[in-house]
Amino acid sequence: MITYEPLWRTMKEKKISQYRLINYYGVSSGQINRLKRNEYVSTHTIGVLCTILNCAVGDIMEFHMDNREYAFPDPEMYELHLKKHKNNKP
Repeated sequence: MITYEPLWRTMKEKKISQYRLINYYGVSSGQINRLKRNEYVSTHTIGVLCTILNCAVGDIMEFHMDNREYAFPDPEMYELHLKKHKNNKP
């Protein structure tokens, strides 16, 4: 799961408010709401925030493994996928 908790800490450290992001830098309130709910935002938005805050991506977001997010929840499924993919090559 992607979380934007680091963003709020970074904003506090840099003394940049949500109001300033919206009204001075032109970040949409919709983007702010998606960030608050840990929903999808584009890499462009992440880049804009890094530029505004003069920080790294890790200061904006972090990833925590969540079992529901595994592409292959079972190692056997992964092995089957590899075998199937290998057998389908020309």
